[in-house]
Amino acid sequence: MPESWDAWVVIGFIAQAIFAGRFLVQWIASEKRGESTIPIVFWYLSIIGSAMLLTYAIHKQDPVFILGQSTGSIIYIRNLILIYRKRAALATADESS
Repeated sequence: MPESWDAWVVIGFIAQAIFAGRFLVQWIASEKRGESTIPIVFWYLSIIGSAMLLTYAIHKQDPVFILGQSTGSIIYIRNLILIYRKRAALATADESS
């Protein structure tokens, strides 16, 4: 590891790996199902990676990077809300059948 790297650079690379890893998870899940699908872990990796990258961007004081990472989390959280809301509705429908 280059001497000029500090803990923040390592955190940045880990955050980027988590954020990018969500696509690997999505690809594997799609291959297993034989169709395009987005598993729930994709959204959790999105939130974790985005939050870590946002922390890194704030540390680096990069307004473009801060804006980009702060807005994505809203979408990721909203997708989880929609997923859980649908699951609850389906469970309620199954119970009443």
